[in-house]
Amino acid sequence: MSESNIAISVVIPFLNEEESIPELLTWIERVMDENKFTYEILLIDDGSNDHSWKIVEQNRQRNSRIKAIKFRRNYGKSAALNVGFHAVLGDVVITMDADMQDSPDEIPALYRMIVEEGYDIVSGWKKKRFDPITKTIPTKFFNAVTRSISGIPLHDFNCGLKAYRQEVVKSIEVYNEMHRYIPVIAKWAGFKKIAEKEVQHRARKYGSTKFGGISRFINGFLDLLTIFFVSKFGKRPMHFFGVWGTLMFIFGFMGALYIGLEKIYLIYNGDTVPRNITDQPLFFLCLVALIVGSQLFLAGFIGEMISRNATERNVYGITKRLGVDE
Repeated sequence: MSESNIAISVVIPFLNEEESIPELLTWIERVMDENKFTYEILLIDDGSNDHSWKIVEQNRQRNSRIKAIKFRRNYGKSAALNVGFHAVLGDVVITMDADMQDSPDEIPALYRMIVEEGYDIVSGWKKKRFDPITKTIPTKFFNAVTRSISGIPLHDFNCGLKAYRQEVVKSIEVYNEMHRYIPVIAKWAGFKKIAEKEVQHRARKYGSTKFGGISRFINGFLDLLTIFFVSKFGKRPMHFFGVWGTLMFIFGFMGALYIGLEKIYLIYNGDTVPRNITDQPLFFLCLVALIVGSQLFLAGFIGEMISRNATERNVYGITKRLGVDE
């Protein structure tokens, strides 16, 4: 156990979930008490404009283990999780959505897999889902692509119900829409003991989903490419841009040298007057390669300077805190 003596931190990002929050908190508290866990519940209000925050304040008055952070505006789920990860104190961190589609009854089993079986991350797998086919088919596609690229054998990378060792969440940064790929980020940060547990997926009880639309799948694919590139070359961009820039420059230079030497050879041997160098398509191809190669090399050089002087990426406008230290 850590010095905080908190076994489990439950991180719950939410947006306009005034109907589900009281029931969800009661359910979590019952599970924790039945299993005699020491715990904290950290709610991240991602810019709600209903009565969600007032309900959180009321619950905080009756249970000091309920803590909360409120954003000034909507920053997204990744930002909420990132702030929550920095604030948690528990040895094991459980994340779940606030819409009642994740069951708190899964918490004890997830906790045991981290503590007793030694996993870094345990990701939920909602094998039987209550989502429309327009959501499940694209989700399966992206999960397959992510498995192929990352080498992590998970069926449901975007499941909100996950468990982590505290060291994992303190060592990674989640931004943009990259909450979908936290296992990938963690693996490339050195945490390779990743497991999966089949969990219950419950139909939404209140309201409607706050996430949807074709843009989430387009953004998800672009974010996956970003994670792949940043994880490989984020700290050494010259290794990507420099290599390709150098290869293209060499190709352009050698091609231009060949054209020039060929013409000199033909003139020297008194052969028919060769055509102008600028009349040859290869000349323009070599010229483009020289220019693009130089630009790629400079991009890598500038990227190196930026990466060595980058400031913090995640800066949020937090207006209120309950039981969470600055």
